[in-house]
Amino acid sequence: MGELTTNRLWDIGPKDSPSQYARMILGTPAMPPPRFAPTGNATPTRSVNAVDQTTTRRTQARTLTQQHLPQPTIDRFTLCELVAADLIVLVVVCSALSLFSPAWGLPWAYLPIFAVLVTLFSFCEGIYKRAGDPSPAGIVPALARSTLFAIGLVFIARWDGMRPLAASRIFASSLAGLALLRRLRQIEWKRRRRETESRKILIIGGGPVARSIARALRNDPLQRATVCGFVDDDQPLSPAVLGRIADLDWLARAEFIDEVILALPGQPAQTREAAEAAFRNHLDIRAVPDLPPGPWPDSGIDHIGEVPVVTLHREPLPSAALFLKRLLDVTGATFGLVLASPLMAIVALLIRLDSPGPIVYSAERTGAKGRRFLCYKFRSMVTDAAHLKEDLRARNQRQGPIFKIDDDPRITRIGHIIRRYSLDELPQLWNVLRGEMSLVGPRPHPVDEVNHYELHQFRRLDVKPGITGLWQITARGCPSFELNMHLDLTYIENWSLRLDLRILASTVRVLFAPEGA
Repeated sequence: MGELTTNRLWDIGPKDSPSQYARMILGTPAMPPPRFAPTGNATPTRSVNAVDQTTTRRTQARTLTQQHLPQPTIDRFTLCELVAADLIVLVVVCSALSLFSPAWGLPWAYLPIFAVLVTLFSFCEGIYKRAGDPSPAGIVPALARSTLFAIGLVFIARWDGMRPLAASRIFASSLAGLALLRRLRQIEWKRRRRETESRKILIIGGGPVARSIARALRNDPLQRATVCGFVDDDQPLSPAVLGRIADLDWLARAEFIDEVILALPGQPAQTREAAEAAFRNHLDIRAVPDLPPGPWPDSGIDHIGEVPVVTLHREPLPSAALFLKRLLDVTGATFGLVLASPLMAIVALLIRLDSPGPIVYSAERTGAKGRRFLCYKFRSMVTDAAHLKEDLRARNQRQGPIFKIDDDPRITRIGHIIRRYSLDELPQLWNVLRGEMSLVGPRPHPVDEVNHYELHQFRRLDVKPGITGLWQITARGCPSFELNMHLDLTYIENWSLRLDLRILASTVRVLFAPEGA
């Protein structure tokens, strides 16, 4: 791990450098190379024409309803993911038919040709242009046409070796498989939409325009957005007006803001200051442009209610890398639960025989973006351990808000053994499957300890907590909370799948080291 950068990543200053995984560390104060060159009194919202040239022009026939509906977007990874899924479905379906009865399926040599033809015709039908929309209108007829054209060409090429009934079976089964894939994708999208918290938005400005945007966002069920409040230098502070523009750095961290909307028409200096602070904190930025009156149906400008807005900056998401990390989590947690199930049964029996109380202990922990969840562990302490904690706080051997003492009297006899080898944390594999934790990441801290964080320490909550991490394999016996925080932020800044695999491999070595847990 010696090659990892170990600078004090929580220090505010221009010396910090941005991470390529900026969205994973939204609160990082790293200042990238200046995007806002000094332009005197020019306002960043004046560059509307440049923004419009890079956006998709709207059709003149777009209705008022369509202007208010969010337009689905598609990134390269989502596109590749859906195309690969379609190819796999077609190969699996056609292979199953051929294995069941050779007369029912495609000749093996034509199978990849058929799969590729279906995807090519799907591109022509515009199916993949709407890949960001989980339930686009007319998707089944478009899939039917693509599959029909593809099987038609293959049937013509194999005129003497394929029966019409076999072609019909291939067409029907392929269409059913593709339609089922879209249906499952739609169900998964809705589930994730229900489970994922809405984006947190901070509006810069407190005037009529800002208030109109806030009302539109709050009243639109299609916008999964939470307006946390306003930031304004002129309005009096209140539960709605959270602070001044100079406070934007710490507000972005304390409130886990995802996006700011600049609604300060006619105030170029304040708009520029807020835009720079938002960009420095890796927030998405939209702005209300200073435009002449008019409907401008071809402008390519979005609307929030009746207020036009342009996107100035969108933080990139490392979708492919995060997908692979989640795949590693699900695969590792599944195999871990299966392989460790006999051991977990033995541990559960020993806990039951050792002391009264529940076998599995659940406690509220603070996860990514401050979301709370129930973290599961094998019970290693007496049942009233939480009440005894305050009485023992004077004996705390950790520096900072973390509480831990050697020879904790609350730990049971079996608890000493299972904590020695971290067996008490095996039930957290279920938290990993649920998406609340990851295999690798900062350890989840109790809510009462997080309440004692200093502001810069909240950056630790920008990623999912993990079962193991960099601190556990390098300094798990060190009492310094500052070192703990430093290592966690170093992991976030240098994150990669290779690093995760190295930490997992090192965790096994550390568990059986003489010093133990």
